[in-house]
Amino acid sequence: MKRSKSIQLILLGGLSSAALTGCDQTASVSTQNVYTNNFYVPGAGYYHAPFRKWCALPYNHFDPQRNLYFYGGQWGKQPCESITNISSPTAEAVQLAQSTRTDISRGGFGGYSSGHYWSGVYS
Repeated sequence: MKRSKSIQLILLGGLSSAALTGCDQTASVSTQNVYTNNFYVPGAGYYHAPFRKWCALPYNHFDPQRNLYFYGGQWGKQPCESITNISSPTAEAVQLAQSTRTDISRGGFGGYSSGHYWSGVYS
């Protein structure tokens, strides 16, 4: 039985979408996970699967004023045509995404922890 490449690509795309449906968007990003194009992480941006990183704009975003497409952190005259629509990010991309996320509270200055106020008023 001869298989069509186009059907395999459609099945792969459907499988990748089904695998990520219902995922918790606030879950930790990891090199062990796979993400599809335009998986959004607040503060980090949109995932570009062929480039294995997050970028500020969606994958193959078209800017009509520039008449250019955005992909992988660069602008091009033509959209990026890649069969890669799902991948795992690089370790550098994960570190950058985790450090720039805006959907996770990290604590920090301006408060106190566990009821301890260090000026000696109470602890």
